[in-house]
Amino acid sequence: MVKMSLDPVQVMSGQVKELKVAPSSNGESRGSWEAKEEFDQDHLGLTTKPKPVTGRRARKVEGGVFFPKPENAVTVAVSSRVLFRTEREQKVFEQKGVEEYLRYQIEHETEPFAPGPAFPFVKALEAVNTRLRELYPQSEELFDIVLVTYNHAHVGIRLINTINHHNLFIERFCMTGGSSPIGYLKAWHTNLYLSADADKVREALAEGIAAATMFMPEKLTEVSETQLRVAFDGDAVLFSDESERIFKAHGLDKFFEHERDNEDILLDHGPLKGFLEALGKLQKKFYAKGQRLDCPIRTYLVTARSAASSGIRALKTLRAWGLEIDEALFLAGAPKGPMLEKIRPHIYFDDQMFHVEGAAEMGTVAAHVPYGIAQKYTKQKTSVGK
Repeated sequence: MVKMSLDPVQVMSGQVKELKVAPSSNGESRGSWEAKEEFDQDHLGLTTKPKPVTGRRARKVEGGVFFPKPENAVTVAVSSRVLFRTEREQKVFEQKGVEEYLRYQIEHETEPFAPGPAFPFVKALEAVNTRLRELYPQSEELFDIVLVTYNHAHVGIRLINTINHHNLFIERFCMTGGSSPIGYLKAWHTNLYLSADADKVREALAEGIAAATMFMPEKLTEVSETQLRVAFDGDAVLFSDESERIFKAHGLDKFFEHERDNEDILLDHGPLKGFLEALGKLQKKFYAKGQRLDCPIRTYLVTARSAASSGIRALKTLRAWGLEIDEALFLAGAPKGPMLEKIRPHIYFDDQMFHVEGAAEMGTVAAHVPYGIAQKYTKQKTSVGK
């Protein structure tokens, strides 16, 4: 398998591929964006003449478009390092320090960042919002996207220029100047936090906030422009790691026995259960308008569990929670990458780096949920080839 970089936003093979961009939520489309040239230390003289922001258009915010109250919305907080490609700037910071980093950002503030791994996901959220506003013009039950960054406020100008350049509909910013954003995430009633910082993701999970570390795959599979597709692992993602602990401690046979003996006992919830619940709530708004077969949100369970021997408990748990999964794939230990390549999700959540790497190898944008017993086995695997 491909080697995983220790920096989540680094491309796994070191190559940047072209990223296909979906139409924006206000009806305009853009072509594909060429990714940035590779970082070159010779370019750190900081004397490059800034390039003007191109493709900037007036934002269509009139005509009844409003911003929902955080407590009514499905709030997705996205780090600037996963929404955009900032490897070059990160290396300036690491090699020359914060003052040179800030000067570099100011000198280049009219140059937009290229799209990062979360970009197609955010565009899909905006596409769903467009459909929701058509059906429910006054409803505040929408996706609300918050851009979260450790950056100083000076860098905000470049981020705003980039958002306008890509015609994204993001108005809420949280620029912490190096402080932890976790307290702000709670104030925003955040339903999901996506970041390149694994430590902050773990901090968010410890506070009960659904969170994951995003990775850029070696290649990018083109994804739907009209339907948001979200895929979840089961154990330690939607469910607790109870069953995973049995497997790690006692092996597969004992795991099967445990699941058979407890098939009528519900699994406890995992860290991403609440986000699936939020997606389901929005799906039902489309169902209520007779659009079940044309719903712009589709969810998937992609699990290594076997259907007959251990799948029934998972399905009974979801049913008892009142949650629907559009498609459930029980792979019985088979690789997940090829299945995800067919699904083409905007994002896939898994608690094991082995599966995150396998998904990324096949072109899927995958996010690691550092939760549960499997994390004891992760550190020794992330720095070696699979």
